[in-house]
This record gives sequence, C-alpha cells and structure tokens, in this order.
Amino acid sequence: MYQEYYGLRDIPFSMAPDPKYLFRTESLLEVFANLQYGIENGKGLVVVTGEVGNGKTTILRSMLQSLDRSVLAAYIFNPILSTGEFFDLLAGEFKLRPQQSKAAMLRMLGYILMSRHAQGLRTVLVVDEAHLLPFHLLEEIRLLSNFETNREKLLQVILCGQPELHEVLAQPELRQLKQRVSLKCSIRKLAARETSEYILWRLRVAGARDENLFEPEAIQMIHQFSGGIPRIINNICDNALLTGFGDASPRITPSIIGEVVDTLDLAPMTTVSPHSVEQALADRDRNDSLGARQNTENVHYLHSSQPSQSRTGNAPEPEANLDSDAPSEFFSRVRVVRS
Repeated sequence: MYQEYYGLRDIPFSMAPDPKYLFRTESLLEVFANLQYGIENGKGLVVVTGEVGNGKTTILRSMLQSLDRSVLAAYIFNPILSTGEFFDLLAGEFKLRPQQSKAAMLRMLGYILMSRHAQGLRTVLVVDEAHLLPFHLLEEIRLLSNFETNREKLLQVILCGQPELHEVLAQPELRQLKQRVSLKCSIRKLAARETSEYILWRLRVAGARDENLFEPEAIQMIHQFSGGIPRIINNICDNALLTGFGDASPRITPSIIGEVVDTLDLAPMTTVSPHSVEQALADRDRNDSLGARQNTENVHYLHSSQPSQSRTGNAPEPEANLDSDAPSEFFSRVRVVRS
C-alpha cells in the first residue's frame, strides 16, 4: 500500500524471519561464530538464547541456508511432541525410512551418523523454541548426544530458545544434559545506535529512494518504545509507514510514532528519548491545527523519477544478490579462534 508512495521495492519491516534482512551486530557475529565453531569441530551441544522478538529464528534460518551440502541438518520449530512424533519428525528431516520401533530407528540413525562421519560429513539437529521442550524429549536429546567417537560427537545439537531455557537446563534432573553443553551464547537487544542503523539497513535492502524517511527524533522514540527488540521495531516502523501514507506525510515524524505507539498500547522500555507519547500526540494535534502537514502537491515529488539521495547514514551498505548469497557469504566469513 505505502511502497509506491515511499519509493520502496519491498516491505522493509515485515514480521517474517527473512534472512535477506539479517542485520549484523556484534552479538550476531558472536552467535554465528559459536554455531560455526560447534558444527565444524564436533562440539556436541550448543545453546543459543535470546529474548522474545530478538531474531532467533531469523538467525537459525540464515545459518541453515548458509550450510553447504556436506552438512545434513534437521530443523524442528515446534518441540511440543511425543517421543514417537519426535522420532518420526527426525526421520523425515534426515530422510530415513520409517521404522517399526524406536530401537530400529536408533540403530539406523547410528549407522547413518557413523557413515557420514567416516566421509567427513556433519549432521546437525536444530531445535527452535527449545525452552518449550518437555522433559522426556530433553532426555532423548541427551541420549542422542551419546552417538560419538573417542574424539568427536557424531550429532551436533543446537538448542535455541528464550532465556528461560537456562532455567530449564538448571533443573537437577537435567544436570547430565547441562554438563554436555559445550558452547553457550546469547542474542542481545539493539543499542540506540544499532536501532538507527537497523532501520536504515532495512530501508536500503527494500530499495528506498530516500533512506532518511524516519526523522532522528522519531528513531529515538522507536528505540524508547521497542527497547531495541527487532520484532517490536518492525511493528512500529511498519505501522508508522502506513500511518504516514494515510497522513500524506513525506517523513515519519515523532508525532506519527506517538500515534502508532498509542494505538499499539506500547509502554516505553528505555529512557533515551525526551519525547513522550503525550508530547508526540500533542505535537501532531498542534501541527494539524496549523495546517503544517504536506498537501498532495508537495507529495508528488516522491513519485517522480528523481535521483537517489546520498547515503548519509552509518549503517553498512547492503551487499549485492541479497536473496541468495549474502547469508552464505556472511556465515563463511565468520571465524572464531580458541586458544
């Protein structure tokens, strides 16, 4: 709806976990480095945590997309399963023939893991929303980690979930599983500077002709009310563009953000901005009364074939071919050194 008006090829703030829009922070680099190190060196069990909306699923999908053919990965995104359903799903992901019993399935899985290891190939089990794993499946995962040689694990397991996953693993009855965790990392929220760069990045990837659509004070408010959580940032920005389009506003102003956060019923999560919702709404009403909003004649400029404005933001330039090679190239460049 607002794409043509704001000169966008794509919807920049979609809620879908599209790896094309993966924004590279220091926290994300650390997570990728741990994942790669764990997979390449047969470390066994890796735990990744992050708050709701911090981009855990996006990171996992980017990692899976970047793996080459030497890695066979099973991705389980809904872990609320019975034991039978878990092994049925695991067999399907690993392209194994159905077996009549759990014992037969484990024998076949063990054979496949040994065969792949002998060829220098890696096998990975990725479980998203792992904080929801029932106890019986956590125990099954622990037993699967017993597939190993004298030096390496045959199956690399990545558990990704909310911070509550640490509490789950801290239960006394799961101490054997916790002892098998070789690497732990977490995805941090975006700092104020990163929030600004994140918004610029997504606008660039979406092909924005004008990357300064969001006024600096509006971005400060977005960080204030999102707390640096990407999912909330996306929700605010998407609604702000829709509201701005409806108001025929060529820029996203603090008053528009105030209207959006009031509609979404968001409470401020930080104190980095001097603006409040009440102040922003008052600014909007005052501007309305003064007739300060742009009329339609002033808006036609956005639709005309004007040269792109210079890039003045601090966000990194998006790479070419974002749909296919970017996650793979990025992941391949990440390295971690252990002394």
